[in-house]
Amino acid sequence: MAIPLVDLKAQYLSIKDEIDKAIQDVLDSQVFILGPKVKELEETIAKYSDVKYGIAVASGSDALLLALMAIEVGYGDEVITTPFTFFATAGSISRLGAKPVFVDIDLKTYNINPNLIEAKITSKTKAIIPVHLYGQCADMDPILDIAKRHNLYVIEDAAQAIGAKYKNKMAGSMGNLGCLSFFPTKNLGGYGDGGMVLTNDSELAEKLNILRAHGSKPKYYHSVIGVNSRLDAIQAGILLAKFSHLDEWNAKRRQNASIYNQLFNGMQLITPYSETFNYHIYNQYVIMLEKDRDLLRDELKDANIGNEIYYPVPLHLQKCYSDLGYKKGDLPYSEEAAEKTIALPIYPELTKEQQEEIAGVIREFLA
Repeated sequence: MAIPLVDLKAQYLSIKDEIDKAIQDVLDSQVFILGPKVKELEETIAKYSDVKYGIAVASGSDALLLALMAIEVGYGDEVITTPFTFFATAGSISRLGAKPVFVDIDLKTYNINPNLIEAKITSKTKAIIPVHLYGQCADMDPILDIAKRHNLYVIEDAAQAIGAKYKNKMAGSMGNLGCLSFFPTKNLGGYGDGGMVLTNDSELAEKLNILRAHGSKPKYYHSVIGVNSRLDAIQAGILLAKFSHLDEWNAKRRQNASIYNQLFNGMQLITPYSETFNYHIYNQYVIMLEKDRDLLRDELKDANIGNEIYYPVPLHLQKCYSDLGYKKGDLPYSEEAAEKTIALPIYPELTKEQQEEIAGVIREFLA
């Protein structure tokens, strides 16, 4: 049977009436940009994430960009982050004329290694962006401690981690700012792009509200240059309809991860490592093989089993960052992860029978 990497249709069919009503409500209201639905979503997600303010924007990428704009990152500044992440993490830094400074990962969690951050801090460093990759929070306490001692901002890239926890603290609630993505494949995904910035700082929240609307307040009066990054109400309605299912879906992903871990027991591969103090919500389930990762990918494709490589080229080796002077071997753990990992289906609607089929194909391959 064909098993997709993500089955959005199955999810839609399970809550079709709720989604259809949410869309119709917006059509009936004729309020399409920001408005009451977006405000309700902002309040709902902020409360869930244990922060005071949520500012809905057009995408997770814009959330990162606007967070950096709010703390006035610009030309000549440096921002420390991981090279093993989606491009938007570093791209948002570069778009403002600042320089991304890459720090290698902890190979167990694939998250930034806090022990390597301090050595990369210079007089130009303005912020640190830890990424909560695959749905597991980075080790935040030492990162926050470093930032406090050096007077740096912390922006959490929690695009893959809504509902994840670090020592019972919600992803996105620990730094100065937290960034969420509502891309369709996320644990809470819309039917188009969308994102949100989280913060407990009233001044930053006010700046973000202004920046996302061309820098205007009141309308047509511009004290700063902003961008057009307003969430539309249809996406907000869809996300509100889905929100009541989020914890259940995250729990199902965790259950599926546990089933995989049992099925893969004894095989020559490394299953995802979850820190004991973390609540991992498995936006992706990523395994590591010592060799032949690409051959396994071909085998899975032949069996009609969806899979993906996150991420085949770490950011420090991307062509667009060749001017930064990194070379292969500079960040070895990020490079190793890029060469040896592969993601398998983990969506909540995935059945045990489907997981057994996936594990069977992998078992035969490894044998």
